Amino acid sequence: MAQSAKAASSKSNIALAKKVMDFVMQQKNNTYNYKQVAHAIGAKTAVQQRNIALQLVEMAFNGEIIEVSPGKYKSPQRGNEAIGVFVRRSNGKNSVITDSDGETIFVAERNSMHALNGDRVKVNIAAHRRGAEPEAEVIEIIEKKEQTFIGTLKVDKHFGYLLTDSKYLATDIFIPKAKLKSGKTGDKAVVRITEWKDDFKNPSGEVVDILGKAGENNTEIHAILAEFGLPYKYPSTVEKAADKIGAGITEEVVAQRIDMRDVLTFTIDPADAKDFDDALSFRRLSNGHYEIGVHIADVTHYVHPDTIIDREAQKRATSVYLVDRVVPMLPEHLCNGICSLRPNEDKLAFSVIFHMDDDGKVLTSKIARTVIRSDRRFSYEEAQNVIETGLGDCVEAIKKLDELAKILRRQRYENGSVEFDRAEVKFHIDEAGKPLGVFFKVSKDANKLIEEFMLLANRTVATFVGKPQGKKKAKPFVYRVHDVPDPSRLADLAAIARTFGYKIKASGPPKEINRSINRMLAEVKGRGEENYLSTLAIRSMAKAIYTTDNIGHYGLGFEYYTHFTSPIRRYPDMMVHRLLDRYLAGGRSVNLQKLEDQCKHSSEMEQLAATAERSSIKYKQVEYMQEHIGNKFSGIISGVTEWGLYVELNDNLCEGLVPMRDLADDYYDFDEKNHCLVGRRHNHRYRLGDNVDIRVTRADLEKKQLDFVLLDDNGNALRKSDKEDDMGSKVSVAEALTQHGKKKRRRK
Repeated sequence: MAQSAKAASSKSNIALAKKVMDFVMQQKNNTYNYKQVAHAIGAKTAVQQRNIALQLVEMAFNGEIIEVSPGKYKSPQRGNEAIGVFVRRSNGKNSVITDSDGETIFVAERNSMHALNGDRVKVNIAAHRRGAEPEAEVIEIIEKKEQTFIGTLKVDKHFGYLLTDSKYLATDIFIPKAKLKSGKTGDKAVVRITEWKDDFKNPSGEVVDILGKAGENNTEIHAILAEFGLPYKYPSTVEKAADKIGAGITEEVVAQRIDMRDVLTFTIDPADAKDFDDALSFRRLSNGHYEIGVHIADVTHYVHPDTIIDREAQKRATSVYLVDRVVPMLPEHLCNGICSLRPNEDKLAFSVIFHMDDDGKVLTSKIARTVIRSDRRFSYEEAQNVIETGLGDCVEAIKKLDELAKILRRQRYENGSVEFDRAEVKFHIDEAGKPLGVFFKVSKDANKLIEEFMLLANRTVATFVGKPQGKKKAKPFVYRVHDVPDPSRLADLAAIARTFGYKIKASGPPKEINRSINRMLAEVKGRGEENYLSTLAIRSMAKAIYTTDNIGHYGLGFEYYTHFTSPIRRYPDMMVHRLLDRYLAGGRSVNLQKLEDQCKHSSEMEQLAATAERSSIKYKQVEYMQEHIGNKFSGIISGVTEWGLYVELNDNLCEGLVPMRDLADDYYDFDEKNHCLVGRRHNHRYRLGDNVDIRVTRADLEKKQLDFVLLDDNGNALRKSDKEDDMGSKVSVAEALTQHGKKKRRRK
């Protein structure tokens, strides 16, 4: 009987292996992991999935498939030569990402031709050796990427060096005396590599700019911008061109627009804002309905295509909001001056004017160029006070707009918009830029009022172009799109939420999935698992981008959406204004590929700006925490990796690392699927979202890193004993795969 069961099991394993092979053979250039294979062939049990994972490891080891990244595979599609993008790492783990199949292939430093990060290269791929990772050799640098490096100068009598901060370069850069630009030891500098001879360990370079003394606030903020290739000063030629532009609100200009200067109009912005690019107007109509105008600064009236100002704005693509300053997309004369919708000044606007009833229904909408005059500038706090007390200026308008905004918001959530509401970190900073304290910016009704009407305007504009009347074909346009979540991440979220008693739909119509996520986010409020599940929900989502290919906005639940409401700080909004002007006048379609290229550039610059903003916040957090070395804090585990735990502090949202080497009482395995570390001996788990106590042990400003150590219930540091060497018996799937690979290598 036992023999029969064993035979049946063997037969089942053979059948499973054949299904895996058949799946792999059909994938061509697609990538896949063991979960995707299991789902595709209907393997539902843990044993089956483990066997699939092991089979993929075996096939990769034998060279039948390629492991393009840990746990992710594809079929080999390459010849001996390939072209791709070089990725340089300061730890020596250089690689090339091939154009043909996106595979990452290791390149030893001796075979790199000193290619720099981002260079396009041609490589020769070595013949595959059983059990060894594929390796490539750079044989030609096809296109060098323009790049600079940031670091601190060390200057000797006849030459200098740049001690780089870069994670892309392991060596210092040699700088001849004549190329130092008067830089001195201790200066933070931007340096360009000019030469890197084959037999030289260090490249040679020249100083492009001196940022100032290392450690000074301005210097370090400019260094963050320069690190990401973002501008830290405005070209004087562009500023001079802008200064020549006048407001030009003549009778002739007004005659071509709808004059709304006599309608109650106001702005609501942060207290320290200077660039007011949106305003609301309000008036009650004789039939009991309301006319509500969303008025946006008419930047493109002043900034014409292919001018020096436009080229600079297009290159920047966005204003960059750092912890202590704004680096504007447009010259100050425009963004804070003639384009800004300041009170008691006539301004040109591009507007969406709605007629609405008390139920929040949009009865009619019209897109038109207007002339407006703001009667009042409100801060968010002032508008919030009007909402809460019913006292102050523009009470009727603000109270009614708040009421309508709440209706719009409720309808949006009912239609599948996802509700993420996370506090922003802000700092109290002195004149020298030193952080004195941390506070959280929380979105209240006044913020949400503005948000809802901006969303309504953006959606209306996108629908107007994207869904034309009659049989007309939609013309090329700029859309703000948000793709559906990764199915495997959504499935993981649903599975983990289920263990806490919450039900999330992992498949089906987007509206139903998002409703289930919103339901979970509402139910989890104030509970111990709130941080864990809300963080996972955010991470399951894709990133929003600009494109001409309208796939809808998943997170908002909108079929048509764009960015129209912030042309002072976003170039895509300027693109939208120009397209609207063209199409409203009956103009022909624009070149689709050129428009898509501009969209792609804007998306990339947006991501860079967001990364720089996070880096500046991280810098200030580390600077602030330097005063708190040795102090105890409570926090939540915000990240789990194979090298340790990231903990976000409750008091100030500062995040630091508890290194794996400092975890006490056990040896831990990384369970990627369940976002936790699992102790082999005691099965203790450190999981994303868990509450922990820590002590701050290190604050490294240069690397923008905080190190923490976990504390026990008595406030004592948990540090691993040297005697802790019990490997335990409980092995995760990841560990099983690792051990299997080691056995294969020993067998070989």
